[in-house]
Amino acid sequence: MKNHIDFITLGCSKNLVDSEKVIRQLEAKGYTVAHDSDNPQGEIAIINTCGFIGDAKEESINMILQFAEKKKRKKLHKLLVMGCLSERYKDDLQKEIPEVDKFYGKFDFEALINDLIVETQCIASLQNTHPDWLDRTLTTPPHYAYLKISEGCNRTCAYCAIPIITGKHISRPMEDLEEEVKRLVAEGVKEFQLIAQDLSYYGLDLYKRLALPELVERLARIEGVEWLRLHYAYPAHFPYELLRVIRETPNVCKYLDIALQHISDNQLKLMRRHITKAETIELIERIRREVPGIHLRTTLMVGHPGETEQDFEELKDFVRWAKFERMGAFTYSNEDDTYSDKHYKDDIPLEVKQARLDELMAIQQEISAEINQQKIGKILKVIIDREDNDYYYGRTEFDSPEVDPEVLIDKKTERYCGLDPQSPEQYAIPCQSRNDLFVGQFYDVEITGADDFDLFGKIKES
Repeated sequence: MKNHIDFITLGCSKNLVDSEKVIRQLEAKGYTVAHDSDNPQGEIAIINTCGFIGDAKEESINMILQFAEKKKRKKLHKLLVMGCLSERYKDDLQKEIPEVDKFYGKFDFEALINDLIVETQCIASLQNTHPDWLDRTLTTPPHYAYLKISEGCNRTCAYCAIPIITGKHISRPMEDLEEEVKRLVAEGVKEFQLIAQDLSYYGLDLYKRLALPELVERLARIEGVEWLRLHYAYPAHFPYELLRVIRETPNVCKYLDIALQHISDNQLKLMRRHITKAETIELIERIRREVPGIHLRTTLMVGHPGETEQDFEELKDFVRWAKFERMGAFTYSNEDDTYSDKHYKDDIPLEVKQARLDELMAIQQEISAEINQQKIGKILKVIIDREDNDYYYGRTEFDSPEVDPEVLIDKKTERYCGLDPQSPEQYAIPCQSRNDLFVGQFYDVEITGADDFDLFGKIKES
């Protein structure tokens, strides 16, 4: 299909925001864009790649090769690649995959669009619209969006290639962020996930102070913002004023994503995290003390060079103590040109890394199940994200899209069956399915059951 673009986004939500901004510009120039289509049919493909860790790089390369093969078979006219992997390995990729017409860096948005227009001679169908880079075409459900408040990172973690790819931390002005939120609210967005490589650092470059608490307060005051949720804070030099904002502001979710990576002083030093075990424990205790009921999400790493059995035992004990409501973990992979790559030997066998990861996640699974059981009988505010023939799927303020558990609401309920829940055999009688809930709307839900990760509930009847 001429001037039809299949746009594929890989990696994190920060990449997704970039894609949404580029897609809006392309649409304004007259292109038809399909995002992450199950059946790509366009004559042009653009792949926004991830280059963070080994698995992500492999996924990006495989996607490029898939479309390169399509181009070989004359099923694709033009193939363009952008994003983190392209930023970092542009020259190597061009040599290895010559089917790609051009590789663009992480932020070469305008060059990509201009080159494409020259090549395809596409005539803008929206002559009277002049979108700026605050405008986006949402690829998420229309009731929520990601809001990227900064680019880059000034931290010097030993294992991380992000600063190499994205450069120094650059905060976006508060006025721009407020304007972007207002535009998105006008389009129907109710929930915002604030994202950055490092939320904690926000404002130091622009305002010479840790300005995240002020930014959150300003965004929360915008009419129509129902939920604000915070992702990717950094533990060192944490902006403690943020805790008051979370505690006192009703539409700021009691949720914080703060990547800790490890707990043993040995590993924290080798990782160059600029924080100690004692300081980390003090941080968690203070967060929980100042924001009762907060749900913490963290990310941990196993198998970093120099991780001893004692280090790993400390990490397991820490996870049991902290009882994180949400936790992810991954194995160390050596990244070119990082401090770890230059100064350490990747000395932990892959099978040991994987065994440690499995053991850590098994501990977390038990913790998650215990926390979920404690929610049975509670009434929670839930937003509905989607539905199928059997369930509505929603989330509480403690659940971020894509990465956290869901609340499942059975469409066949006692309200419609008129049956006694104490007599399970009665449920053989067909029930009428409820169809009176709407995606993007909030409801009070009574939690009636739980498994290790998800919750089950029913609408609280008035």
